[in-house]
Amino acid sequence: MSKNCQPKTITQFLKSLGPGLLFAGASIGVSHLVMSTKAGAEYGFGLIWALLLVHLFKYPFFQYGPRYAMATGESLVDGYRKLGKGILITYFILAFCTMFTIQAAVTIVTAGLAINLFGLTENPVTWSIIITIIIVLLLLIGRYKLLDNLMKVIIVVLTVTTITSVVAATLGNETSYSFTQILPKGSLEIGFLIAFLGWMPSPLDLSVIHSLWALEKKKETPDFNTKKSITDFNIGYIFTIILGLCFLSLGVLIMYDTGENFSASAGGFAQQLIGLYTSVIGDWMYLIIAIAAFTTMFSTTLTTLDASPRALSATVSILSKNTIKKSYWFWIFLLSIGTIIILAYFISEMGTLIKIATILSFLSAPFFAISNFVLISGKHTPKEWHPSLSMKILSYLGIIFLIGFSGWYLMNL
Repeated sequence: MSKNCQPKTITQFLKSLGPGLLFAGASIGVSHLVMSTKAGAEYGFGLIWALLLVHLFKYPFFQYGPRYAMATGESLVDGYRKLGKGILITYFILAFCTMFTIQAAVTIVTAGLAINLFGLTENPVTWSIIITIIIVLLLLIGRYKLLDNLMKVIIVVLTVTTITSVVAATLGNETSYSFTQILPKGSLEIGFLIAFLGWMPSPLDLSVIHSLWALEKKKETPDFNTKKSITDFNIGYIFTIILGLCFLSLGVLIMYDTGENFSASAGGFAQQLIGLYTSVIGDWMYLIIAIAAFTTMFSTTLTTLDASPRALSATVSILSKNTIKKSYWFWIFLLSIGTIIILAYFISEMGTLIKIATILSFLSAPFFAISNFVLISGKHTPKEWHPSLSMKILSYLGIIFLIGFSGWYLMNL
């Protein structure tokens, strides 16, 4: 009997997961593959403190997204409107100003990896168009349900291939490394740290989209409640921490002290990244590493193309007090076209655009942290789902951390 029950139990468990893995898929992208790897390559294990602290201090504000959604039956977008029209307008401006650059950044990195994995053409803009069309079709055909199911497969593949790469790199490396933690100095180094903190594991505005995903999951699975949504989120969050440490470790084990500089082009970066891995681990790992890297970025590109349109559609509907039909698809097509235009005409400025977007993501983090905390702790949330004392303390510390580092960065400009 236990044998017959076990598959059902595993199946039911996997089916119960959803928004948390979408959160992980959206998070584990540029922040992990590019920034975590670069942090390891340039600072060794010296920035582990930053990776762990930012996960700790951002945790409550991310968790308040699905908690609020399931406790109230509405998204954070609705909640921001209850806090004041100005809060919702501020969110709309921040989301609109960064969505094109963020989408362009994740798409061009995905395109670079596709060039190395599939060939066909070496033009990153052409591959960006192909990838964008494929993702739009996936969303058009399957909507949330396909996104939910597809992400479970992607996260499993990503986790297995990434951990395999780390184990292989560790077994083939006899170098001893220092775990002395480092606080970067100098404007360029501080700028990198702030960008790293801004997108690790992701910008805090992802909590808004997570609340919308949780509501979609509720439609698909009626018994998806507040407690299950928090468990679901915790599982996804643990994935982001583990894989963040994995990519940082790969950067250390394979790139640290090699004297290699990162290529500015997407294709060049991808080829360099995979080439450095295989040069140390062996050519037999090429396909595994290529799949892990491409899967990482494709999942991010997929979820971000769904995320911003979903959030902005809801925001406009609330601000206009009118549910506009097909507005989700309007925003998807607008974001897709805007992304391609940026890549076609401003690809040489992508480094600057990405830096601006990542820094803006960190500087705006206190806004989302305070808004989420006030909303979950106030009259708009049932008291039974208010944060515990320990979560409140962690929230206050998180707000201090985010404001403190933002001020430190602005003073060092």
